[in-house]
Amino acid sequence: MPKLAKPLSDIQVKRAKPGAKLVKLFDGHGLYLEIQPSGAKFWRFRYNQANGKETTITFGPYPEVSLADARDKRTEARRQLLDGKDPIQERELTKRANLKTSEYTFRKIATEWHELKLKGWSPAYAQNVLHRLELDIFPNLGRFPVDEVTHRDLIDVFRKIESRGAHEIAKRNKAVCAQIFSYAIQTGAATRNPIADMKDVLQVVSPSNFPAISSDELPRFLESLRNNEACMQPLTRIGLKLLMLVFVRTSELIETPWSEIQEGCPDWTIPWCRMKLGKRRLNPIKKDHFVPLSRQAVTLLAELRALTGGGSYLFPNIRDRNRPMSNNAFLKAIERMGYKGDMSGHGFRALAMSTIKEKLGYRHEVVDRQLAHVQKDKIARAYDRAEFIDERKVMMQDWADYIDSL
Repeated sequence: MPKLAKPLSDIQVKRAKPGAKLVKLFDGHGLYLEIQPSGAKFWRFRYNQANGKETTITFGPYPEVSLADARDKRTEARRQLLDGKDPIQERELTKRANLKTSEYTFRKIATEWHELKLKGWSPAYAQNVLHRLELDIFPNLGRFPVDEVTHRDLIDVFRKIESRGAHEIAKRNKAVCAQIFSYAIQTGAATRNPIADMKDVLQVVSPSNFPAISSDELPRFLESLRNNEACMQPLTRIGLKLLMLVFVRTSELIETPWSEIQEGCPDWTIPWCRMKLGKRRLNPIKKDHFVPLSRQAVTLLAELRALTGGGSYLFPNIRDRNRPMSNNAFLKAIERMGYKGDMSGHGFRALAMSTIKEKLGYRHEVVDRQLAHVQKDKIARAYDRAEFIDERKVMMQDWADYIDSL
């Protein structure tokens, strides 16, 4: 019968001295303390592998690993052996899992995914996606292993975004996170996409239209505009009148460079890349938009050219002439006129649509083309390519004259 080792004591381990050769102090059941000639002490565990070969695993140095710690590790190793597992292999699997956990954080995987998408995105869209991640997602989930993010973690993040009224941002972040988890699965960093079955976690918000006055309210609005002109900046006054006459989107007007406007010319063409549908990341509509200019619009542009014609933009930013003015400039002016919540820059489009049809009798499709709308039905859009250019030229002049008549 093999001789059973007498268990070691803490004092014995602490006072053990090195010798000229390796010294081994046995604690029993395969555990021993190895003392090297240099004085370094290490805990080792000797066992037989499944093939009968004897091998040794190191539990760590003393005193960093105490006698009690070493015995706990021995107990765990013996339990693994009883389960048919090899302690060395189990340690390697644990090491890999810990490495995966530290490397595959949500932030790291999201950053990889973002970099992969850069070539197919516009710089503005790429920056927007990254900004939303850094603002709302990374502070809450960035340090988590991507495969350990739970439904509850995600719901808490989306609820926080919704609490500030940013329901559309919550929706977009949810879609982005779904793509990130899908990428993580494909690269082996995760095994599941928790977004996939999150169908009803976001609040249902009814879509709201931009505030816009009705046709019957237009005369009073024009009177208010006339009464407030004296306290408006010239660019704001001209801009509001142009928005009413041409009813393009606010961003399409304020971002217009002078290179698009020919002096005295009654035509204006907005390149497709500046249009809302041309800026889409997927399937942009590469179609320039034609805007007939009424005599009144040409006059306003001549007045504007005298103010800003030497720069890049029709409506430059006050602080930086190489950038366009803020979208809020027109909205704040409308609010000062007393129409806060009742009218907006975008509202001129709805006003023009309803008034031109109701008061001037033009067909819906003619006004619709001038608004740069496209049919939702792809087949209908492919076949119906009528632009009604001549009719739109007459309509835009009639619209300007109608406003003057009020």
